[in-house]
Amino acid sequence: MKVSRIVSTGAVALAACGVLGMVSPGVQASSASAATWTQQAPATSPPARESASMAYDAATGTEVLFGGQSSSSQPLHDTWTWNGSTWTQQAPATSPPAREDASMAYDAATGTVVLFGGVSDRGRRPGGTWTWDGSAWTQQAPATSPPTRYGASMVYDAATGTVVLFGGYDGRYLRGTWTWNGSTWTKQAPATRPPARANAMMAYDAATGTVVLFGGTGAEGNDLGGTWTWNGSTWTKQAPATSPPARFEASMAYDAATGTVVLFGGAGNNQYFGDTWTWDGSTWTKQAPATSPPARSGASMAYDAATGTVVLFGGLASGSYDHTWTWG
Repeated sequence: MKVSRIVSTGAVALAACGVLGMVSPGVQASSASAATWTQQAPATSPPARESASMAYDAATGTEVLFGGQSSSSQPLHDTWTWNGSTWTQQAPATSPPAREDASMAYDAATGTVVLFGGVSDRGRRPGGTWTWDGSAWTQQAPATSPPTRYGASMVYDAATGTVVLFGGYDGRYLRGTWTWNGSTWTKQAPATRPPARANAMMAYDAATGTVVLFGGTGAEGNDLGGTWTWNGSTWTKQAPATSPPARFEASMAYDAATGTVVLFGGAGNNQYFGDTWTWDGSTWTKQAPATSPPARSGASMAYDAATGTVVLFGGLASGSYDHTWTWG
């Protein structure tokens, strides 16, 4: 399903969380099973990288990609945008310091992309909260902030109008839940929460109005595979009959065209994955697309409401990738 790239003001918040383009449940099921991956061939692309941050900027109708680790293992601080057919490198006057494994999400309440945390060379954690308004990066100065970390999971929760951040690593694995309201961070105190982890996957499921968390690396260094949902006040562990194998650094995004959360790749059990799974709110289903990207971890992925496709870029296997793939 295609959606016009000119997004109306009233639809910005919906586009940010993937609500635009939603179809009926019956069509969702058939669309998910019929979807496939397509490799794009843009004239210009960002250099190969892994662990970059990416989010769909509904205010400009573009995907925003920042940083990551280069093929020569150097942290990056470049900003790129994808307009559905090509990548363009931006030249903001100010940018966050180079980093990888930072957390990024579009905040529909403020119309800005939010970036938090990450790790740079020699394991330094630059920290800080930055926002992108479509042309410039601005460092924010909230009264309260989460401790610096990398590998945290972050997504916009349209049901509460806040950005939700969970877990990460700051020398130890973390399990705190934080929310960003556009001006400050607040630590939440849910009665139940997932075990500590980093490099887990998280997406907002607009069909159920909940945040979905899957996998990651646990405090014992083990690969995790549980599915958890956040309803704005507490976490609930789900018990689907079938689940993807345990993994970390996979890619996950909500696909509004099919009304499902899409998970691709990752690493675990000493291997890279190249499988595609979808979550319909209660069940994981392994898809069998005619074409798939090569197995990888650390790829960046986000739903593009302007084209009605999920966009995947980069990642790592035998080397770093600079390919762009779309699901839909």
